[in-house]
Amino acid sequence: MSEFQLVSFDTIDHYERMAQKAAALQDELLTVSAVARRLGVAPATLRTWDRRYGLGPSTHEAGDHRRYCASDLAKLMLMRRLISAGVSPCDAAEQAKNHKGEIKFSSIIREFEVREDVVAGIDKALLAFDVAFVEETLRHEMNEHGVEITWHEIIVPTLIAIGEAWQSSGKGIEIEHAFTEVLKKVLRERAQAAKAPVNTNPVILASIGEEQHSLPLHALEAALAEIGISTYFLGARTPFDAIAATLPRIAPPAIFLWATFSQNARPEYFRDLPSIRPAPRILLGGPGWAQDQCHGATVVLGIGNACDEIASAVGVSLSR
Repeated sequence: MSEFQLVSFDTIDHYERMAQKAAALQDELLTVSAVARRLGVAPATLRTWDRRYGLGPSTHEAGDHRRYCASDLAKLMLMRRLISAGVSPCDAAEQAKNHKGEIKFSSIIREFEVREDVVAGIDKALLAFDVAFVEETLRHEMNEHGVEITWHEIIVPTLIAIGEAWQSSGKGIEIEHAFTEVLKKVLRERAQAAKAPVNTNPVILASIGEEQHSLPLHALEAALAEIGISTYFLGARTPFDAIAATLPRIAPPAIFLWATFSQNARPEYFRDLPSIRPAPRILLGGPGWAQDQCHGATVVLGIGNACDEIASAVGVSLSR
């Protein structure tokens, strides 16, 4: 499973205000509730991560209110992304604590929200294996709000809740698989129902190396379909040779490569691609990529960010 940090704006003014607010996070100390809103998790989840894994405020002192700095938030952001990408909370916490890089907060602008009633309804339906209810709920949410917002406010919190329940009880793997399959089905439907594409040549989407997680690709495919951009879906565990062979045949305007784990995020996957004209835009997504090894490519931080970059490569102007 996977999670994109989504960016969505109603107006340019809103964008500018949120950008200024995000930049100010470098010096701002945030409360538990403020961090929970930004991450799209419940405050209780943050307290559990602090108590169980030691991922709490770095400057917290006994008797004081918990306050998180920008570095704390960066680690928690990575923790959430890894869990929703299928990594166990224990392993995700270890990777997050050892993470030395930084997340550019100016790129993480949208304030996350969790619509707890919808998430709770999906969770209860999954426990009862009421797949029809889950499908219809996801379809309704995407029809009303689109893929991007539904992913952030409904899907990611549900994935995190499922992961937390499995970690605490050791049970529920069947629920994770059921939700993943329902989600893929609904996202595929969304992608196939797209309007006539604006791009002649499709955008390539692939999870590289031994990367088995393809939910980010399904989500991005559906989100791009909503704005009329067609894609060529290569899926999980795409070998380099497959991408290299496909590239000259379809001449894509952009290539999106996903890697959850660093062992799959090898720079040669994009640096050794055959040269074609015009050269495609190379976009990298997922927590596996190290920013300092990605020269010549663009690392995106969410579905919204990825859609913006791909739309630019295709020559489409998006209004957010």
